[in-house]
Amino acid sequence: MEKEFPKKYYEKLELNEFKLNSLLEITKAINNNLSIDNILKIFEYILREQLGISKLILYAFDSKEWNCILHFGSRGLNKKINVFKDLTHIKDITVIESSSIDTINSFDIVIPIFHKKTALAFLLIGDLEDELVSISPGIKHMPFIQTLTSIIVVAIENKRFSVELIEQELNKKEMEMAAEMQKLLFPKDLPNDQNIDVAARYESKHLVGGDYYDFLALNDNEYFFCIADVSGKGTSAALLMSNFQAKLQANIKYNYKNISLKDLINDLNEDVNNAAKGEKFITFFAGHYNKTNHTLQYVNAGHNYPILVNSTNTIFLNKGSIGLGMLEEIPKIEISKIKLKEDTILVCYTDGLVELENSNGVAFETDNLIKVVKNNFGKKMNELDQIIFSKLEEFKGSQDLMDDTAVLSCKFIVNS
Repeated sequence: MEKEFPKKYYEKLELNEFKLNSLLEITKAINNNLSIDNILKIFEYILREQLGISKLILYAFDSKEWNCILHFGSRGLNKKINVFKDLTHIKDITVIESSSIDTINSFDIVIPIFHKKTALAFLLIGDLEDELVSISPGIKHMPFIQTLTSIIVVAIENKRFSVELIEQELNKKEMEMAAEMQKLLFPKDLPNDQNIDVAARYESKHLVGGDYYDFLALNDNEYFFCIADVSGKGTSAALLMSNFQAKLQANIKYNYKNISLKDLINDLNEDVNNAAKGEKFITFFAGHYNKTNHTLQYVNAGHNYPILVNSTNTIFLNKGSIGLGMLEEIPKIEISKIKLKEDTILVCYTDGLVELENSNGVAFETDNLIKVVKNNFGKKMNELDQIIFSKLEEFKGSQDLMDDTAVLSCKFIVNS
C-alpha cells in the first residue's frame, strides 16, 4: 500500500520549486547580460503575477542619490517618499503597523537591502489584507523576497559599475587622443640663432588644458608670437582653445600682411564670442618682432603681464585691452611699440606660474620670476625655462599644480 504524503508536504515542495525556479530565472537573466529594464520586468512578474503582490515600490542608491527603479500600484506615492529621512533607519524586515508618515502608512511591509552596513535598496509592499498578513505567501516568505531583491539590486549595481568603468576607459582614451592632438598645435621648432633665442614649456594639470603659446616666422626678418589662457578648466576649455588656435594660426599664416594687431584683436574677440556664447573668455598676449630694426610691437588682451628684462630695467607689458570674449565689442585697444637697444629677455607665462602656492598658501608671484630671470640672464632660453620650472617644483614642495602652466621665453639679441 502506497504511503500518502501530507498535503503540506506537496505545498512545501511546490514552494521550494517555485523559489528555486525564480532564482534560476533571475540568475539566467543576469548571466545572459540582459538589460536592467528586462531584469526588472522578470522581477516584477515574479512578485506581481506569481506572488500576487499588487502594490510595490523599489528604491535603489546609485552612488549619488536614491532613485525609484520599479513601482506599480502605488499611484504616484514613489515621488512622495524621502528615502533618506523616511526609510534609512529601518534595518530589518518591518511590518508597518503605524507610522507618523502618511505615505509610509500606505504600505504593509518594508524590506531593507544592505551590504554590510551600507543600505543599497528599500522595497515597500502594500495592499495586503490585514487578516492574511500572518499567513499570506507574500508575507510568510519575505526573507526569500529579500534575497531575490538583493540579487537584483547587486546585479544592477554591478552592471552600472561595469558601464561606468567602460565609459571611463573610453573617456580616458578620448582624452589621451585629444591631448596628443593638442600637442600637435604647439610649435615644435623654435628659432635659436645669432638674432633670437626662443624656448617654451607647457605643463598641463590634466590631460588636456586651456593654455596655449605659439611662435611663427612671418619671413626672414619678422616673427609673430603669442600666449593665451582660457577661463575655466576641463574639456570645454580645451575645445575652445583648440578652436582659437586654429583660427589664429590661419589668420596669421595667410593674412598677416593685411591685418594689424588691432584688427587681429577685434577678429579674435568676435570668434571667441561666437564660440563661447559669453560663457568663457580668453586672455591673450601677442607680439610682433622685427629683428632688422629691433622693434617689438605688442598688445595685451587681459593677460598676465609678460616681463621684459635687460641688464638694467624690468618692464611689464601691460598695454592693450580687456580679454577676448568678455564683451561683444572691445571699447579700447592700445598697441604699444618698444625699440630694443640691448640684449633683452621677454618671458610670457600663464597664471598657473605666478599663482602657484606653497604649503603656507604663499603664491610664487612675479617677483620670484623676475629674480630667476635676472640671475640667469646669460643662459640659453631652454636652460632658463628648465630653471624656472625647477624653482616652481622647489617652491611648491608637495603641493599639486593649481592650474595649467605655460612659459614662452625669448631673448632678442641686439648686435652692435
